[in-house]
Amino acid sequence: MDFILSMITRFFVLLFAIVPFWLLYIFSDFLYFILYKVFKYRVSVVRDNLKKSFPEKSKEELKKIERLSYKNLSDITVESLKAFTMSKEEIFARHKVINEDDLRYLYGKCGGIIALPNHYGNWEWGAMSCMQLEWKGVALYKPLSNKHLNTYVKRNRSRLGTQLVSIYDTARNFVENKNNKKNYVMASDQSPSNAKKAYWVDFLGRETAFLHGPELYAKKYNYPAVFIDIQRVKRGYYELYLTVLTDEPQKLKDGELTQMLASKLEEVIRKKPQDWLWSHKRWKLKRG
Repeated sequence: MDFILSMITRFFVLLFAIVPFWLLYIFSDFLYFILYKVFKYRVSVVRDNLKKSFPEKSKEELKKIERLSYKNLSDITVESLKAFTMSKEEIFARHKVINEDDLRYLYGKCGGIIALPNHYGNWEWGAMSCMQLEWKGVALYKPLSNKHLNTYVKRNRSRLGTQLVSIYDTARNFVENKNNKKNYVMASDQSPSNAKKAYWVDFLGRETAFLHGPELYAKKYNYPAVFIDIQRVKRGYYELYLTVLTDEPQKLKDGELTQMLASKLEEVIRKKPQDWLWSHKRWKLKRG
């Protein structure tokens, strides 16, 4: 079954390779209809997340965000498949890093950064578009259970020079590269699996568990923590903004950096909530 799923994915990758972007978004519109109207993919999860995150909004406002969030999900899905065959020039043109110069002094001072993207906008193009930055990137990822598909995805995502490293090898990779200049890309809004290791912070009006890794490694190696804000300019075009949360993480109190991250992400979400991944079971973990 894993092999069959891998072949199906390759088929759609090859199909979208020859599909121009204008036609790609016709596929996206169809996918939106299937996911939202036909299968109602995780609609109950989306509605519960939105209702609890925005208790002040009317039913009409929540319904509009819900509908637009599925349009966003559909676009991200087809764009992710298109990314397998996009050239470096295409990716850089459609996913621009706006303020790289703001970080240049940090490389000389600290030898690298920890970049903190999230499931907002097109995060899938981020691992490749970060190659616009001056130093090489290390993207930490969770390997897929389907080994055939994992090998295919990893090989493709690293074709522009990004080094993909399993999250299970995070500690070893930091040790091996402690004297090298690296951009570490660590997902910041995934739901952690361990409540005891997680940092619990205020996020969208609720006590929320955040991964401990970003703060742990930022403090241990004194790497600046940089928030990644990906904004859709228009369909198929994004701008990536870099915000330094701190360039001296070791001076912060325990949990302070994680709360800064959560607060910044909440600020971005509240401005344009439809571009976040609301189908993610973000609050499934409860404090023990």
